Amino acid sequence: MVNLADSTSTQILLLAPDLLGESLALQLSSANPNLDVILRTDQLSRHPVLVILSVESLETLSTLQLELKRLQEHWQPAPVMLILPAQLRFNANELLSLDCPGLLQDPDLATLQAAITTLCGGGRVVRLNAAPVSQDSIPQATMGLGQWLLVSGLQQIDNDLRLIEAFLNPPPKNELFRLLMEGRQRELRSARDFLLWIWGPLQVGLRNPFPQNRPSQKARINFDFDASRQISAEAAGTVICLSERNAVAVWGAIRQRLSDSVEKGLRNSTGSLLAIESLNPERRRDLLLALLNQLDHVLKKLRQPNSTETPLNDSWLTLESELREQALRSMAGNYVRLPRGGELKQVADQLLATADLKGIDQELPDPQRMLAPLLLDRPVLVEGQLLPADSPRALLQLEMLVGNWLVRTAEIISAEVLGTCGEWPELRRFLLNQHLISTRELERLRNQLNSQARWQNWIQRPIQLYESKRLLYRLRDGIIEPLLLTEPRDEELSQLGWWQQQVALLLEARDALAPSMQSLIKRIGDLMVVVLTQVLGRAIGLVGRGIAQGMGRSLRGG
Repeated sequence: MVNLADSTSTQILLLAPDLLGESLALQLSSANPNLDVILRTDQLSRHPVLVILSVESLETLSTLQLELKRLQEHWQPAPVMLILPAQLRFNANELLSLDCPGLLQDPDLATLQAAITTLCGGGRVVRLNAAPVSQDSIPQATMGLGQWLLVSGLQQIDNDLRLIEAFLNPPPKNELFRLLMEGRQRELRSARDFLLWIWGPLQVGLRNPFPQNRPSQKARINFDFDASRQISAEAAGTVICLSERNAVAVWGAIRQRLSDSVEKGLRNSTGSLLAIESLNPERRRDLLLALLNQLDHVLKKLRQPNSTETPLNDSWLTLESELREQALRSMAGNYVRLPRGGELKQVADQLLATADLKGIDQELPDPQRMLAPLLLDRPVLVEGQLLPADSPRALLQLEMLVGNWLVRTAEIISAEVLGTCGEWPELRRFLLNQHLISTRELERLRNQLNSQARWQNWIQRPIQLYESKRLLYRLRDGIIEPLLLTEPRDEELSQLGWWQQQVALLLEARDALAPSMQSLIKRIGDLMVVVLTQVLGRAIGLVGRGIAQGMGRSLRGG
């Protein structure tokens, strides 16, 4: 670790094209007189504290990866920073695979100075510019008639839904116009579900396969939802700065990124109803931030030396219910009182007395995957590779797991809050959105959430278990997005109830019978062709010839 503010000069090795290297060295030296930027290795008087490699063009990543490995082995323990040009033909997934403590794309002088300070202090910096993906680089598969109708129909419905969402956010003052827009929104969603039911694949279900809130991005459908690719594909424009390369710094970066996302406000792009949407925006934000703060307290408790004697999962299960209670209390406020039954009751105490916060979401992954890297600094499995927790791809995956836990835990708490609001009308004005003050609207929402939960538990969950997929919710830039993660779930599949096993058995029977049915239909089609051409065709030809001959005789006889 090197302090650049010391009076002694520190040397940095800059490997760059001549003109760019001289200009960059002059700017860095002028900004920090204690910084001695060296352009050639033979000019070094001591071991450099940092090696900067700047490239003007990039043809192959494999060659660059070998060069980075060679530099790291030769100049260790000095970290290596890679400066990339603004225009690249590689996607974010490929860039993040570069094993390099510093990864900057077209930085300005201030950004470069901050990155140098962070790397010399033992940290890690990743800053990739957001670049639009060329449509020519996206492989276009040949679509059949059904898929073309599905894509075009969903694109048209999606455009109309975006327009309606723009009208409803913020809610219009004209009540009649709001009701008309909400009715039109329900009709479009029903039409979308009907299209997906007819032509959509089973893994899509009855939900929206692409986010509705991307007006600048052309809507396109990807029926193969792989979370590992989705994480990387959305990483363009990612900024990651770690002051240290350890589990505490990784958690600090994840917490800050999720807090910034929550502060921007939440929008639901999952295609399904969420109970957290019923809370007014301020309570929604308070709940998520409280969950993040309580998770931070739990991680600090689990890092204590005496907590290592208890298995990690047992300690987590013990503290999770307390975490939910404290988050609910923080959202409701410790000193807020509302009338109930002719008396002023403390809101937080009443909510905790009536809510069951020990509910289990079966779609939550094993907490060990989220906690072990953040507590024990264990590596993270990403696309078949074990990466340290401070690696950019590993950090993004951990952020996805923490964001999924955050949204699903908030769902459990929000569902209990809705139940209490149904029995305590005065509480609705304090916690819920304005339109849910009505008893009819509140009960309608609760019934819809219950029906959706039953559908997901009885139908969608067996399908996802059989297909070894897990639905995750990612929180990014204030948007809740769905991702399907592929992982083995055979043990959960064997524990399904009778009805759910029948759904999985139906899928297995369909997969088993589909090739035979296709072959049978093909043979029947071939047989029909033979019958129509060889039998009926010849018979019709003979009949036509007989008629023509008879007409000829009649004409000659006349």
